[in-house]
This record gives sequence, structure tokens and C-alpha cells, in this order.
Amino acid sequence: MSKNPDEIFNFSETSDACVKCGKCIPVCTIHNVNGDEVTSPRGFIDLLGAYQRGDLELDKNAKDIFESCFLCTACTDVCPKSLPTDMVIEQIRADIAKKYGIAWYKKAFFLLLRYRWLNDLAFKLGWVFQTCGFKIKADIDSMHSRFNFPMLKADRLLPSLKKTSFLNAHPENINNGGKRKVAIFIGCLGNYNYRGIGDSLLEILEALEIDAFLAKDQKCCSAPAYFTGDFDTVDHNAKFNIEYFEGFGDDIEAIIVPEATCSAMLKIDYEHYFHDQPEWRDRAKKVMSKVYMATEWLQNHTHLEQLLASKKKDTKIVTYHDPCHAKKMQGIHKEPRNLIRQNYKIVEMSDPNACCGFGGVTMQSEKYHYAKAVGETKANMIKETQADIVSAECSACRMQINASMNYADVKTEFKNPIELIAEALRR
Repeated sequence: MSKNPDEIFNFSETSDACVKCGKCIPVCTIHNVNGDEVTSPRGFIDLLGAYQRGDLELDKNAKDIFESCFLCTACTDVCPKSLPTDMVIEQIRADIAKKYGIAWYKKAFFLLLRYRWLNDLAFKLGWVFQTCGFKIKADIDSMHSRFNFPMLKADRLLPSLKKTSFLNAHPENINNGGKRKVAIFIGCLGNYNYRGIGDSLLEILEALEIDAFLAKDQKCCSAPAYFTGDFDTVDHNAKFNIEYFEGFGDDIEAIIVPEATCSAMLKIDYEHYFHDQPEWRDRAKKVMSKVYMATEWLQNHTHLEQLLASKKKDTKIVTYHDPCHAKKMQGIHKEPRNLIRQNYKIVEMSDPNACCGFGGVTMQSEKYHYAKAVGETKANMIKETQADIVSAECSACRMQINASMNYADVKTEFKNPIELIAEALRR
């Protein structure tokens, strides 16, 4: 999905290139729940062209429109000219942030993303006092807020907090034989909420006799800030991560990421963000060539598939959801399925490629009614498969899908494919 930066950031050029064929309309996530031509890919593109020509004022109505896109990239997937609608919208959101500022609760959240020690402290305090603000559902490791806040709706299911984060629960260097070595970039939700992902990844690497470097100084990839227009946080975190990764050395074969959004941000969006900083763009491109989604690397660079084939089969049925940042942005969809099907039966939902409706921080706070509407459709697709487990290599999708299934009273369990693979290796 790599594009020429000159093409991406010239709004008028992108707008002029759109032939208005309408192929993007049926697949557009926001248009399917808000059937207005304005909030459609060709509508966004047309308005962006008008904005650059000076024919459109960036008023609150325009702000509302440009913040309605889920950035699911479905439009670029079907566009005959591969126009980068998501990327130009990410750029206009930076202009919106400069003009209108960023809401206080988003600023507070993005501040945590900059500093690991502050994030550790906040989540530790959150774990200690979570029963004061949340009703815990221990059976599904989730909770409901007792209050209504922009990001914490009282009717919505949220992941529980853990006493100790993944990065703090293990030594930085884990020796599994010394034949090969990889670094792990865990992602914030995997680090603080869905700890089973990282723990399972360590089990897999142990079975493969591959050493693990946990890279404890890693900062958030800054995808939430990027999609919201907080480019100061992106600049801060991206430059730190690039310099940090450059120091890993040649003994690190790969940097594996069990999260679609994080790996796409590191591999693709860093390069685009630095379009006007050529030195950093080149450094990002070079160091991030070692970044892989976890199942992508495990499938293509290890004997894991053969190892799984020797293990006992499970009778549980799995349906797989393709995260937007995996299949559409990175072309990764076969790899997790190839590994899962060695031990489980896979039943595909009617549209595994359809966006789950997460959509980023703004969608999850100020426009949650859209996220909820999209999530309902995905929950019904999962229910129709009668699967025991729904899987996706993305914790943002996990949070959204779990909430959606809770609303729709769908009892399917959610597990990252890394967790399913580790369970199979134990048998």
C-alpha cells in the first residue's frame, strides 16, 4: 500500500484523479451506517480538493465530516486508481487539531502514550482502584464503567486491567537456546490488558527454540495519536522508536508484533508521516523492514506450521476476522488461517474483511453511535457462523468485537491467533 508522498499529500491532485466511479460506496464503513454522499470516500476526496483550493472553510461542519471516517482503507482496496483516501484524511485531521485543539481526555491519553513510566503508573493505579469505577465481570475478564465518560460508556464492555504489565512481568532477554533471536513489540492493549497474547507468544518462541528480546524501552507506536491528528506525539514516539530499533543489532532477526494496527503503523505509516522529513523517512523505511506481524513471521520463517500439525486437533470451531490494518494494508490474511487450521476447524463469516467498527479514539468517544452500529453487523456475522471462538490479530478489534457481541448477546469467545496457537502447542 506504499504510495508516492507527493500524491498522498496533494489533496487537489487526489481529488482531480477521482473518476467518481462509485466502487468505493458499497464497501465504505461509514457510508453503510450513515448513507450520506458527503461521508463517503468520493465525498471526502471532493471536499479535500475544495479545501486545498480555498473553496472550503475548515469549520465545525467540515471537522465533523472528516472525523467520521473509520480509516478502514476499504475504499483504497477497491479503487481502480488506488487513491489514498485514508492517508489524506489523516493529514487533514492534523489541520483540524491545530485549529480546534484536542479534547482534554484525548490529550491525557496521548500523554500516557509518550511516557512508559507514566503509563505503568496509571495502569497500576487503575488496577488497584478499578473496582471503584468499574463493575468487574471476572468470567470473561472484562468490566463495565459505573459512570458515563467520553471513552468509558456505562453500557459498554471494556477489557480488565492487569496487576503487572507484560513487559514488567518478564526479563528483557529470554534465552530459548540461542539459535535465533527476535525482538517483540507488544502494543499497549497487549501490554496492559490482554496479557495472554504476549505470554502465549513467549510460549511459542520457547517451543521453536528462538530467543526473545522484549525491548522494554519501546514506546507506543502512536497510531491512536496519528489517527486523531496529534502529530506532536507521533513525532516524539516515532523518532524514539526508530533510534531505539536501530540499536538492536544484527543478532535480532526480526521485530515481531502480534497486533495489526501497531505493525501497520511501524511498517507503513511511519514512512508516510515522515514524508517531509526525508532523513527520518529513510531511517524509518530501513529499520522497519525488520517488522513483521507475528503470524506472518511465524508462518513464513519458522517450522511452526509443521509443529502444530503434529499436535492434537481441537473440536472447537473458529471464525477469523480480518483486521483492516492486516489484510488491506499489509496483505496478511492467509498466514493466521494457515496456522489456526492445523488444530481447529475454521468457518468463515459472510464478510470476514468487513470493518469491525473500532475506528480510533474519536470514533470510540465522540461518535460511538457509528462504532456501535457497525459492530452490530459484525456481531451478527459472527453469530451466524455458530463458531466457539472468533479470532483476530488485533487488540483494537478485540475490544470492539467483544463490546459488540455483548450488546448483541453473542456468546462467542475471542482469542488472538497467538493464544490459539499456544494452546494447541500445549496439547
